[in-house]
Amino acid sequence: MAGLQDGDRRLARRSIACGPRWVRQVAPMVEEAAEHTRVWWVAACAMAALGGWRGRVAAGAGVAAMATAEVVSNGVVKQLCRRRRPPQEWVPPEDLEDRPDSSSFPSGHTAAAFAFAGAVTPLWPATGSACAVTAVMVAAQRVHGGAHYPTDVAAGAAIGLGSATLVRAVPRLVRRLVL
Repeated sequence: MAGLQDGDRRLARRSIACGPRWVRQVAPMVEEAAEHTRVWWVAACAMAALGGWRGRVAAGAGVAAMATAEVVSNGVVKQLCRRRRPPQEWVPPEDLEDRPDSSSFPSGHTAAAFAFAGAVTPLWPATGSACAVTAVMVAAQRVHGGAHYPTDVAAGAAIGLGSATLVRAVPRLVRRLVL
């Protein structure tokens, strides 16, 4: 376990410290879009308004999965697993302004992103692919911006994909029980 922690810390420090200049320019936009799940609400509204029946179903599944992931990651796991965020001296001063005070483990932003993308993709693959790219960008930004360690993001992604799977399984389970 100590080896995993050491590797996690090294990878976080490298991710925070380096990277192309364009990443530093794009990261604030990604962070702003992901704040309060804004990008996923906008995507859901656009899908519902422009995508017909499939868009409404995909948007509903995405929002349900995102809500489930938020409850699990922020309401349960963050309360049980207290972890400090990466040290402030690793993070550039401009990235410290909006840094949360909550537990670092797991990444709630990543959980919501992967839940939304994971629920949309099986229902509308083309749109889900765009959501998945955005989810990966959110996850990378959370580490690159110094808010999380890589294992926080990996746990958030797992919670998100698990939430998407759960949301997709519930209607089938209900149908089996009723019929």
